[in-house]
Amino acid sequence: MTIRKTTANDIDKLLEIFDYAREYMKANNNPNQWSDGYPSRENIEQDIQKNESYVCLDDDNNIIATFCFFVGIEEDYNEIYEGKWLNNNKYGVIHRIATLKNQKGVGSFCMKYCFDICKNMRVDTHKDNIPMQRLLEKEGFTKCGIIKLRRNKAERIAFQKSE
Repeated sequence: MTIRKTTANDIDKLLEIFDYAREYMKANNNPNQWSDGYPSRENIEQDIQKNESYVCLDDDNNIIATFCFFVGIEEDYNEIYEGKWLNNNKYGVIHRIATLKNQKGVGSFCMKYCFDICKNMRVDTHKDNIPMQRLLEKEGFTKCGIIKLRRNKAERIAFQKSE
């Protein structure tokens, strides 16, 4: 597997991956996350413009996953409830990680890619997204508390991993 920056030519494939992810979440007791058409084409285009969108390719150069990653301030993380962050050092953020079906180990591969770039990572996920919570725990992330999204005030479980 390899990872590269997303290009405009990849957008339709990413929309397909997000459609699959929405259906997967609904089928796995997570019907509310991404139920409002999020992430949209506009979200992907913005991530590409900000140089924050990535794709994961299989050995045949097919796109099998996508995620948003950046090192910097995530305003949604400025306030945390029912806990605290592990530290206040500079951190990386992963958002909107999604894979095509039957892709074992891809989520871990993407997480490790980001952690190799920044050894202090923060991630949030929906309370009903049990597969993502399991992935984060498997990858050594610590549950830190609850954050609220600015765009819709929805609560998310906040995780952090730091070396």
